[in-house]
Amino acid sequence: MTNSPFQALLDEQAALRRVAVLVASDPEPQQVFELVCEAVATVLGVQSTNLTRFEDDGTQTVLAGWSVNGAPTFPPGRGVPLEGNAAVAKLSRSGQPERVDDYSTVDGELARRIRAAGIASSVAAPITCAGRLWGAIVASSGQAHSFRQGTEQRVAGFAELVANALANADAREQLATSRERIVEATDAERRRLERNLHDGAQQRLVSLALILREAEAKLDENPDAARWRLAEAREELTLAIDELRELARGIHPAVLTDRGLRVAVESLARRAPMPVRIEELPEPRLPQPIEAAIYYLVAEALTNAARHAQAGEVTVRVVQNGKLATVEVADDGVGGVQEGTGLCGLRDRFEALRGTLAVDSPQGQGTVVRGQLPLS
Repeated sequence: MTNSPFQALLDEQAALRRVAVLVASDPEPQQVFELVCEAVATVLGVQSTNLTRFEDDGTQTVLAGWSVNGAPTFPPGRGVPLEGNAAVAKLSRSGQPERVDDYSTVDGELARRIRAAGIASSVAAPITCAGRLWGAIVASSGQAHSFRQGTEQRVAGFAELVANALANADAREQLATSRERIVEATDAERRRLERNLHDGAQQRLVSLALILREAEAKLDENPDAARWRLAEAREELTLAIDELRELARGIHPAVLTDRGLRVAVESLARRAPMPVRIEELPEPRLPQPIEAAIYYLVAEALTNAARHAQAGEVTVRVVQNGKLATVEVADDGVGGVQEGTGLCGLRDRFEALRGTLAVDSPQGQGTVVRGQLPLS
């Protein structure tokens, strides 16, 4: 019964469960790579396995491997070529499981290295992460024609678990990076507020205190001079109030709280240095965090269009469709926009609200900034 197909299936399912349990514990990816290589070899009864990552320069990096004692295996390393008709090379082009039953008939540098390692046949299954072909799992043997039909599909089951582990690791890394950006943005905003208060309203209030002191000293001996200084003090006070109001508007515009997104966006459009065409805005009020995110996206996109895009016109469109709010700001400028701190901060804000933000800015074809937010 030990070697029956039923027992083999049980062993394979048990191995898949072991790897799945490990993936669920959020381990380091390398730990998953090594366990998968061992599990694939053990379950399939093959002599050796490798896990490899495809690089942007057309090469691969062999990240992990496992073999029974003395069995031929491909050594880990960087810069391994991906050419010719080796199984993993064919997979890198097709994105599908591939096999080579006899490497003695295969040409190319990669096939030569495989033969030098003592490998005569192999099957490969793709690892896909975030819709992109990330790499492959390769099972190998020192004998030609060692693998039954369908072996590639069995290896693919383990490849899916590796993809899950990579997705978990990527999500952790993105979360950590997002948190770092939020901390940096908070510190930068605090420094900006301190600087603006010090250079603006605070200086005016200090000047106002000096003027009032002079007016007080002149009040008895020279009432006319005192009245002139009081008038000057009133002007300084008005300017300080205006600067504080402008600063508060940058933190959270009062018009957005008091009158809603429609009026706030129309106000942004009127103040923009280029024509802004508002195609659509929702009539009902949206939840306050949603309105704030949309307002700041429109404000940032208009600022970027004015400073960098050389745009002749900008269009703004905000649509509420069921439980989803979509905002789109498009300009007819030069395109080629690179995401700076403003757009990165907006992306963090949208993702914190479980939304998405995308920037499409081909060179010479304008820029479209599009965000979507769930309303619930």
